[in-house]
Amino acid sequence: MNIKGQALYAEMQSLASQARGVGSELKLKNTAEVNPSQSDFGNMLKNAISNVNALQQETSQMRTAVEMGDPRVSLAQVMIASQKSSLAFEATVQVRNKLVEAYKDIMSMPV
Repeated sequence: MNIKGQALYAEMQSLASQARGVGSELKLKNTAEVNPSQSDFGNMLKNAISNVNALQQETSQMRTAVEMGDPRVSLAQVMIASQKSSLAFEATVQVRNKLVEAYKDIMSMPV
């Protein structure tokens, strides 16, 4: 195998210039811009929590209506609404637990 120093040096120079060209082509985005996937996730999480809150408020109103003797609301409807809101709340708590666990895992990773 015959490697000439001059040819090797020329090839290294061309690779270095290509690398510099790639660096100028890849301009970093403005750091003030918000990543759309982050805002989408944030909106999704906010909407999910709002839905859970709405379910709990609806259940509370139905429960109050039954306690006041409103004939339009049955006990079965209240129990179903109560189970729905309970299940939604438990699912939200589990999602929160997974997020906290993932955060702890990321923070414990060596740099």
